[in-house]
Amino acid sequence: MKKVVALSLLFVFSLFSLSYGFDKDMAAKFDAMFSQMTPEVIAKRPCEVNSKQIFEMIKAKEDFVLLDIRTPQEMGIVGITYKNALKIPMHELFKEENLKTLPTDKKIVVVCHTGTRAAAASTALRASGFMNAFMLKGGIIELAAESGRSVVGYLW
Repeated sequence: MKKVVALSLLFVFSLFSLSYGFDKDMAAKFDAMFSQMTPEVIAKRPCEVNSKQIFEMIKAKEDFVLLDIRTPQEMGIVGITYKNALKIPMHELFKEENLKTLPTDKKIVVVCHTGTRAAAASTALRASGFMNAFMLKGGIIELAAESGRSVVGYLW
């Protein structure tokens, strides 16, 4: 009877410990990245670029890449024609062949419709070693507004 109870307890505790399992390597990568994000650093917006900055970068002839991660349907409605634009939908971005096309020697500005997916993708790119990845705050909506145009409502 004691063996049955002991084995039952061992089984229950092993199930309990599995439910609290996590990927230690991934957690260490995130810790290395996010531990640097003190309130002072966050206030400086270190991982984002706004639309005004994009136009200043273009005017200054800064060498950077606009990485459009929107769906092919979204790209078909409103496209980015910048010479250094890469078009890789978010659902295909982390395939090895696509990651190999990303530069490591210049800024990558990740663009989506509103900035939400760009925030997630640029965070994941940084966690993967692309410390040159930045999100475009406000997405293509803000980029269009800064240029005097509007894309609000085109996709809904």
